[in-house]
Amino acid sequence: MESEQELLSTEIVNRGIKDSGPYAGSLSFSVRVRHGLPDFLNSVNLKYVKLGYSYLISHVFYFITAPILLMIFSAQIGKLTWDDFSLKWDITNAVLMVASLSFSLAIYLQVAPQTIYLLDFACYRPPDDLKISKEKFIKLARKSGIIDDAAIEFQQRVLKSSGIGDETYLPKAVFRPGYKINLKDGREEAAMVMFGAVDNLLAATNVRPKDIRILVVNCGMLNTTPSLSAMVINHYKLRQDIQSFNLGGMGCAAGVIAIDLASDLLNAYPGSYALVVSTEIVSAAWYTGKERDMLFSNCFFRMGAAAMLLSSHFLDRWHAKYELKQVVRTHKGMDEKSYRSIHLKEDEEGKQGLSISKDVIEVGGHALKANITTLGPLVLPISEQLHFFTTLLFEKKTKPYIPNYKLAFEHVCILSSSKKVLDEIQKNLELPEEYMEASRKTLERFGNTSSSSVWYELAYLEARGKIKRGDRVWQIAFGSGFKCNSAVWRALRNVRKPKKSPWLEDLG
Repeated sequence: MESEQELLSTEIVNRGIKDSGPYAGSLSFSVRVRHGLPDFLNSVNLKYVKLGYSYLISHVFYFITAPILLMIFSAQIGKLTWDDFSLKWDITNAVLMVASLSFSLAIYLQVAPQTIYLLDFACYRPPDDLKISKEKFIKLARKSGIIDDAAIEFQQRVLKSSGIGDETYLPKAVFRPGYKINLKDGREEAAMVMFGAVDNLLAATNVRPKDIRILVVNCGMLNTTPSLSAMVINHYKLRQDIQSFNLGGMGCAAGVIAIDLASDLLNAYPGSYALVVSTEIVSAAWYTGKERDMLFSNCFFRMGAAAMLLSSHFLDRWHAKYELKQVVRTHKGMDEKSYRSIHLKEDEEGKQGLSISKDVIEVGGHALKANITTLGPLVLPISEQLHFFTTLLFEKKTKPYIPNYKLAFEHVCILSSSKKVLDEIQKNLELPEEYMEASRKTLERFGNTSSSSVWYELAYLEARGKIKRGDRVWQIAFGSGFKCNSAVWRALRNVRKPKKSPWLEDLG
């Protein structure tokens, strides 16, 4: 990782009244020092600015060449007269000219990236009997007899400050006495959430399963044989020549990776439909030991799944909701601290769980900084970019001017991982509360549903009637590896309140 100034945050901890020693009967306090989110809005790594502009130039090439080809074609057509096509004259030159221009246009259409449309998406809402409050969580954990009292008290403190509400969903199996991770529970949960989301999506779009050419499924913790993508193919009897992919072990950022992969495949198979399913299986990630760094996942991860239907057919523009504008992916796995910040391992007793390092916020901040610096040239208005560069080149300031990212987007959907992470990102990006509303509400209502989280947030915005034609939506996801990924969508129409949404019963 590039050298960064290490930032530390302090926290005063009340340790209660001393019951022994010379200070018995007095309050005891200590100062806890933590790694904080890097102040990435007050420092700029120019290599990521350069990378962003290299992406911009590669995209602009196609938009520049198209008008040039059109102008040449129009100019040549304008010179032609009826005599050029008459048998009285030599029509060889005219035919060759039209053929060469047609060939050039065909080559351009083959090489230029297809516009990717999001026809619709659906998020699964589990049944009410799986709802669990924070109080019920602790009660069931105690009753299960799996986790000791110290671990339960730790989880109780974490839940209290997590930002998670009292109506999230967990599978009943994880609270069974003597519960151990097993494939049966994992597959049953996967079938419930994945098929529930896909059923809602197919009903909303009226697309037949046999018309789907591409399938991408992502799930970090549950990797079975046959794969989860094979489960979907078997259940919906998808076509035998389907291009199927199963992404495993890629964490909460895998949803954007799945969209990126589907986009590339749609360019390879133009005019096709791509189904993307993003989920995380809680029963496969449940930890029954006592290591604190491995108990966090129990507190935050909750049941959920999202299904998205993409198309590269130009006629789908007229009934699609969004078009994909940019995907920017940043990987920090070459750095050891980043690589080990979220790690699946076994504790001393051989119990498997997801270890979340105390450094995760720090390394996540560096990944986010790199990602948004790369994304900036692709999305920011020209005026903001000019202001940034003139300040950087000509004004001698300790802190360079940082572009206002609020000018690039009307809506922001940040992975709802925890209240602390959302607070830190809001502070560093200087986002007003309205930009954070979807993320905070999703964390409170559904918890951290991993890679599908950003889709529950977009569903919230739709249910509130906030998406208008031309609005730009920025989805930010980060996860193990360590990765930070961004997807930018533009609304093609005013999005009406959907007939079926996980939010309808809550928002009315």
